[in-house]
Amino acid sequence: MTLYGEERPPPADDRPTVQVKAVSWPVEEPVRPAPAVPPGGGRFRSRRFRILLASGVATAVLASVGAVAVWAYAGDVPRGTRVLGTELGGRSRTDAVRQLRAQLDRRAAELAAPIQVRVGERTAEIDPAEVGLTVDVGATVAAAAATDAHAVDRLVGSREVEPVVSVDVPKLEAALEELVGDQGRKMTMPAITFAGTKPEVRYPKPSLTVDPEHSAQVVKAGWLSGQPVTVPLVEKHPATSADEVDRLVAELAEPAVAAPVELTTERGSVTIPPEAIAKGLRFKADKTGELTAGVDVKRLRSALGSKLAAVEVPAKNAAMTISGGKPKVTGGRPGQQVDASKLGEDLLAVLPRIGDRTVSADLKPVQPKLTAEKLRGLGIKEKVASFTTNFTGGLSSPRSQNIVTIANDVKGTVVLPGDTFSLNGHTGERGYAQGYRDAPVILDGKLVPGVGGGTSQFTTTLFNATYYAGLEDVEHKPHSYYFSRYPAVIESTIFWPNLDFKFRNNTDYGVLIDTSYTGSSVTVSIWSTKIWDSVKTEYGPRRNITSPKTVYLDPGPTCIPANGSQGFTQDAFRVIKKGGKVVKREKFTWAYSAEPRFICARRPS
Repeated sequence: MTLYGEERPPPADDRPTVQVKAVSWPVEEPVRPAPAVPPGGGRFRSRRFRILLASGVATAVLASVGAVAVWAYAGDVPRGTRVLGTELGGRSRTDAVRQLRAQLDRRAAELAAPIQVRVGERTAEIDPAEVGLTVDVGATVAAAAATDAHAVDRLVGSREVEPVVSVDVPKLEAALEELVGDQGRKMTMPAITFAGTKPEVRYPKPSLTVDPEHSAQVVKAGWLSGQPVTVPLVEKHPATSADEVDRLVAELAEPAVAAPVELTTERGSVTIPPEAIAKGLRFKADKTGELTAGVDVKRLRSALGSKLAAVEVPAKNAAMTISGGKPKVTGGRPGQQVDASKLGEDLLAVLPRIGDRTVSADLKPVQPKLTAEKLRGLGIKEKVASFTTNFTGGLSSPRSQNIVTIANDVKGTVVLPGDTFSLNGHTGERGYAQGYRDAPVILDGKLVPGVGGGTSQFTTTLFNATYYAGLEDVEHKPHSYYFSRYPAVIESTIFWPNLDFKFRNNTDYGVLIDTSYTGSSVTVSIWSTKIWDSVKTEYGPRRNITSPKTVYLDPGPTCIPANGSQGFTQDAFRVIKKGGKVVKREKFTWAYSAEPRFICARRPS
C-alpha cells in the first residue's frame, strides 16, 4: 500500500511545509493454512502485525526526513534561503557574506539612487548615503542562518529573508524636518514661572512633525523597493497636559509661596521668605514635555543673600605676602555651609503644606578654594617683573587716594595657572561706598570730575607689570589721548562696567600680584617662576601726527583746563626671548586723538 504525509496549512511565517514522498511496500505472498491456534491467538497475531507495520513505516519516514534534513541543512544557511533574489542556501556564513556583498555591489547604482520622499504637500529626494542607509550584511546573514530544528516543515522549499537595513535616525530626522519646514509646528512645552510670588502658566500644545522611528521604517522599505515613499505628519502631545499643569499650580506652586519656611541648623535658624522660595522653585519640562518640580539650591542661596551668614561660616583662602623679600604663606581655614544635597528635596516636601513648614539642614565643612598646601605648590618663588608709574599731589589728593585704594584691593591676589584675571571682576563697582572719591576722568572727550579718577593709572601700571612678565593680554584699551606719564601704546584705561583690563596666566605656575606705593608713585610686582630670559619693547616711529585745537569751556567748578597734546599712531612690539632666541614678537598698535587745549573762559570776541 502507499502512505502520504498529511497536508498542513502554511505556518505563520510563510515558509514551505514538508510533504513526505510515497513509500511502496512489497505485495504479500498467499498465506498457507496455519496450524490451529488457541482461541484469540489470531487476534494477537493480527495486532502484532499492525504494530510491526506501523513501526516500519515510521522508520522509513524518519529515515526519509533525516535524509532531507541532511540535505536541507548542509552549510550554515538552510537550502532554499534567498536574500534580495540571491541564493544563499547551503553556504557557510563566510561564503554567504561574500555572495551577498557581491549582489549588493551589482545593485550599487540602484541602491545609491536618491529616494523620492513626500511629507505633507512637499516632495524631495534624499541621498541614501547622507542618511546612512546601508544593508547590514553580517546581521542579514545571521538572520538567514537562523533555523528552528523542530520545524520539520522548514526543511524543503524556499524562503526569502528580508535584509537587515541600518539608517542614521538622527540624520534622517533632520533631513525630514527640513522637508517639513513651515508645514509643521514645534511642541509648546508646559511651564510654570513666577512673577514675584504669583504663579504664571503656559499650557502645552502638540507638535506637528514626523515620527523618527516610523519614518525610518518607511524610508528603509522604500529604499530597497526603489519606490517613492510618503512619510506622514503626526501630532505629538506633551507628556504633561493642561489639566496636570493646573493641578501642579493648585497643589504646589500656589501653596509654596503662601507662607515662609523655617530652616533650622545647629547654629540657629533662617527664615526663607516666599520671594526666595519663588526664585528657587523651578518647574522644568524635558524633551517629551513632562513637567517636574525641583528646588534650585544655588538660586535659592542667591535669593537669600546675606541671611545664611547667620548660620554659615565662610571658608578663608590661604594668602601669600612678601616678607623680607620672599613670599610667605599664611594658612586659610575651612568653613561651614548648609548641606545642599538634601535641602532641595526636603524643602520640596514641605512646600505643598499649609502648616508645619520647617526643614532642618546639616552644616558641612567647606574647604577653601586655595589651601596653604596648594599655594605652596604653585611655584611662586621669585619676582619676574615690576613696573612703576609716578603721580603728583602727594597721597592727600583724591586722585592719589583712589590709586592707593585700588592698589590695596588688588594686593596679594593669586591667579592660578590657566585662570583669567579681570580687574573689574576683582574690585566690583568702584563707587563712594567702596572708598573712592571724585577726581578727573575723561568723559565725552574732556576732563570732568568723576568718582574713581586715577584708577586708570593703576590699571596701566598693572598692565605693564603683566606685559613684562610675558603673561597673555586678554583685554585692554589705551586712553583716547596720550599722557606723557604713561608709555605710549602700552597703557590702559578702565571704566566700570564697560571698560575692563584682563590678563591670563598662561604659565604652569601661580602668579602673585604685589602692590606698593610712595607719596609720588605706585608699583606693581609680579611673582612667579621666571620662564623667559627677557621681555622688551621695540617702538616703531610715530605717524599720522595731528595738532590739538583750542576749545573754550564755561568757567566753573566742573571745568578742568588742559594744555592739549598731539595725536599720532604708533606700533609697539613685545619681544620675548628664551635661550638667547626670540620666541615671541607681538605687535600692539594704537591711534591717539589730539587732545584739545581746554581753556576755562569765554571765547574772546
